[in-house]
Amino acid sequence: MGFQLLMLLWVVFGIWWLLYMGLALTTKAQGIVLFLGGLAVLVVLVQWALLGYGLLFFSYAFFLLVYIFLGSMIRIISEYERGVLFRFGRQIAVLQPGMNLVFPMGIDYVKSMDLRTFTIDVPKQEVITKDNVPILVDAVVYFNIFDPVLAVVKVADYVRSTSLLGQTILRSVLGQHDMDELLSKRNELNDLLKRLLDEATDPWGVKVTGVEVKAIELPESMKRAMARQAEAERERRAKVIAADGEYQASEKLAEAARVLAAEPASIQLRYLQTLTEIAVEKNSTILFPLPIELFRFFKDRVQGGE
Repeated sequence: MGFQLLMLLWVVFGIWWLLYMGLALTTKAQGIVLFLGGLAVLVVLVQWALLGYGLLFFSYAFFLLVYIFLGSMIRIISEYERGVLFRFGRQIAVLQPGMNLVFPMGIDYVKSMDLRTFTIDVPKQEVITKDNVPILVDAVVYFNIFDPVLAVVKVADYVRSTSLLGQTILRSVLGQHDMDELLSKRNELNDLLKRLLDEATDPWGVKVTGVEVKAIELPESMKRAMARQAEAERERRAKVIAADGEYQASEKLAEAARVLAAEPASIQLRYLQTLTEIAVEKNSTILFPLPIELFRFFKDRVQGGE
């Protein structure tokens, strides 16, 4: 019964060893291939020696250690990650997604790097604009890692470093523009911030894909001044529109006067029409002018009668 269990352990070890060897050959890990070959020779020699001395229990214990040893060699890398492999402290390779084999017992160290897009909220920064207006500005930065080796080797904390650098560039760039430019040319400023931040983080293996200024908070005194400015501008437009309307109306009245002057009787008709319009209201006294020609008519009749 003991030898049957031992044979089963040998079969399991053989299958496991073949799978590991195939995975090492697929990933072109030459060091792992040599290591697995040496491990197989070591297992055969140790098992032959233990069986030669009749130490069956130690054979089982040795297989258990081998299985634990093999299990510690597996590293699983997700699809959105890359594994930066260090061997004895030196960076030697980048592990691709899937199952990978590494040396156990601290010989290999794998640092997993997330390649997905990160979003950091830049805290509110107090900025003095070019025209000496204090404002509070906050922004959002979108970035991802394009070189995991640089992100591990060149910078200790790429997320915090990118956030601090974004704060510095935000204050520096916005302080070189007037307040009106900050409010009206936000897209151009976003592109400028993105370009400068991307150039600064490129040595870290970080690609900045977008920078968006979320909000610009103005002092209350400046808000009131802008409100008064907008109100004055609207009043100016209203006065210009009213003056333009009066000018157009005067042109029409002058044209109507020329038409009425051609026929004197039309003035009397206009008087009568006006009287009809104002006679609707019965709570007022109406003073209606009479033309002088009418008095001349009566005067001539009186003189003729005499």
